[in-house]
Amino acid sequence: MRYVLENDTLRVEIDSFGAELKSVKRKSDDKEYMWYADKKYWGRTSPVLFPFVGNCRNKEYRYGGKTYAIGQHGFARDMEHTMESRTEDTIWFSLHSNEETMEKYPFAFVLKIGYNLTGNELKVMWKVENPDTKTLYFSIGAHPAFLCPINGEQDKTGYRLRFGNLTDRLHHHGNTPDGMAVMTDEELELEDGEAVITPGFFDKCTYMVEGAQTGEVSILDRDGEAYVTVRFDAPLFALWSPEGKEAPFLCIEPWYGRCDAVDFEGSLAERPYENALAAGGSFDAEYA
Repeated sequence: MRYVLENDTLRVEIDSFGAELKSVKRKSDDKEYMWYADKKYWGRTSPVLFPFVGNCRNKEYRYGGKTYAIGQHGFARDMEHTMESRTEDTIWFSLHSNEETMEKYPFAFVLKIGYNLTGNELKVMWKVENPDTKTLYFSIGAHPAFLCPINGEQDKTGYRLRFGNLTDRLHHHGNTPDGMAVMTDEELELEDGEAVITPGFFDKCTYMVEGAQTGEVSILDRDGEAYVTVRFDAPLFALWSPEGKEAPFLCIEPWYGRCDAVDFEGSLAERPYENALAAGGSFDAEYA
């Protein structure tokens, strides 16, 4: 079911399936900012990544002496969430563990996803609760896809990415075709904190950026005007658009967790950036 938040500036639509943000429109001219999920390129708009971000090596992980199979980005994006509460400017959804989830992920959890609309800012809020008596291990991440180009151009060549508080370079690493992290340090050269999107900019890899190098990424059109900015306090983030497709969107993805590296052989608890939530505890994070 679709739910709407709106004010004088924006109209926002969220689907209870996946608690997924589907539309953000500027009301003055009906300008849409979000990707419209054309399966020709990518059939999603802004899925939540939970309880895994990215792929596990060989699509499996180890916990408690057992090996479990798991698909990319976990399963929360493909489940119906319950609308829990709603006010004029805020809506909350929840997802609870059940027999189906416990078979592939042996943890009890409550995942809550909230949206708050204030002026021209949409805040996305996450709360993970551990109702069990054992430690809950999880990752969580965002995957919002923004239209790029947004002004009717044929492609996004000449658009720019601006990185807050950076000047001359962004350190990142890439991935293999099956989504494993390649931990070689690479550099994206910047000019005054900006990178120009050139043909094939996203063909090499996903840009995975660690080290909390910035907490703000903007997309600028060909006139140099920033039309969307994502702000976050996550330990890492990614930039992605489908390789080799010149897809008319790009994703800015704050992450609390990431895919396995190509040589990772550890347990679930040993995965880099894995969150360990004590019994009865809660985890809170947000981006805007």
